[in-house]
Amino acid sequence: MATSSVMQSIMVSPVTGVAKGAGLSRTIPRSSCYLPRQGRNSGVLVRCMAKDGQKEEVGSPVKATVAKAKTDFFDLLAFSGAGPERINGRLAMVGFVAAIAVELSKGEDVFAQISNGGIPWFLLTTGVLSVASLIPLSSGVSVESKSKPFWSSDAEMLNGRFAMLGLVALALTEFVKGGALIV
Repeated sequence: MATSSVMQSIMVSPVTGVAKGAGLSRTIPRSSCYLPRQGRNSGVLVRCMAKDGQKEEVGSPVKATVAKAKTDFFDLLAFSGAGPERINGRLAMVGFVAAIAVELSKGEDVFAQISNGGIPWFLLTTGVLSVASLIPLSSGVSVESKSKPFWSSDAEMLNGRFAMLGLVALALTEFVKGGALIV
């Protein structure tokens, strides 16, 4: 049986050319470990069977096992953890919108906003957003599991990165200009 399948694979192999009608174009070595080389376009048929008496259910959905995210506090806040970039991005989005809103309403630049009582607001916002972000993560809920097609977690990360860059660019521009960006 095994010899017949090896012979069939040798005879149809792209190396020998027999399947194309070219005849045996080269001598096949008499070694028992000869394995024919598969070409790029050669088709492979794979069959699988159920294990010892298990029934195979056609059309049944495959139950994927999802690894639970690490919920240790230090794992969440590690350099490559789920928390730092997401929390910083959320803070930057709130901070950028707040900085532009105060500039439009009062005409103060970012440094004047910080020196005129902005530090307590910054600390309060940082605490509230950090706790609100860490509670679901510490209970094992991943951000990707709550992601919707329009409000995706990837869009949140991208917006957070742009907000971080925007806040730094706003502060640097106002520092170089010497005053508020929007007058």
